[in-house]
Amino acid sequence: MLDFRGIMPLYQPIIGCCTLILNPPTSRSYSGFLNWVCYFVSIPNTSTSSKPMKTKYRPFGLLLLLLILLGCSKTITSAPDVSFTTLTGEKIALKDLRGKPVIITFWATDCPSCIKEIPDLIDLYTQYHASGLEMIAVAMYYDPPNHVVDMTKATQLPYPVALDLNSEHAQAFGGVMFTPSTFLIAPDGSVVKKEIGLFDLAKMKTNIESLLKG
Repeated sequence: MLDFRGIMPLYQPIIGCCTLILNPPTSRSYSGFLNWVCYFVSIPNTSTSSKPMKTKYRPFGLLLLLLILLGCSKTITSAPDVSFTTLTGEKIALKDLRGKPVIITFWATDCPSCIKEIPDLIDLYTQYHASGLEMIAVAMYYDPPNHVVDMTKATQLPYPVALDLNSEHAQAFGGVMFTPSTFLIAPDGSVVKKEIGLFDLAKMKTNIESLLKG
C-alpha cells in the first residue's frame, strides 16, 4: 500500500488553482470542491460553509486528484545535484558517488510497505555494497526525526539514513509524493529505474548486477 501524505504540500495550491480556472471563486463553490476532494483522501478540510459530501462521489474525487497530481509530477532522467545530511551528521553529495550505482529510497517509519521492504534493501546493500553499490534512505518531511532514529536503530539499517525536513530532496527527485519511492542511479548519473511501491527484488538485483558489470 502506498503512503499518500507526500501530496500534502501540493494539494492546497493545486486544488485552489483548478477551482479558479474551472469555476469562478465563491466561498460555496470552493468549499464544496475542496471538501469533495479532501474527504476521500482523509485530508482535514477547514472550510466551514460546506455540507457533507455524498459518499458516491468519492471515487471521482480521488480520480480527479490523481489526474491533477500526475499532470504536476516530473520524470527525471538524471540524478539531481543534491547533498544529504545523514543521522550521524555525515554530508554526502550525490555527485561524489559518480562511478557507482546508487539507490535512493524515500520512506516513512509508519508506512507499512516501507517497513516491509527494509529486509530487501538490507539484502541489496549487504550483497552489493562491497562491489560498489551505494544506498541512501531519505525519510519524508512529515516523519518525526526521533521516529526515524528509533526505527534506524531497531532495524539496524547498515546504509545511511537522511532526513528531508523541508521536502527539498523529494522535490529535487521530481516531486516524490508516495512512499516507498525508489530510484536506481547508474554510475554515469542517469536514473535508470524508478519504482513506486514495493520493488521486485530479483529484478532489482539483475539491474544492479548489470550496472556493476558496466
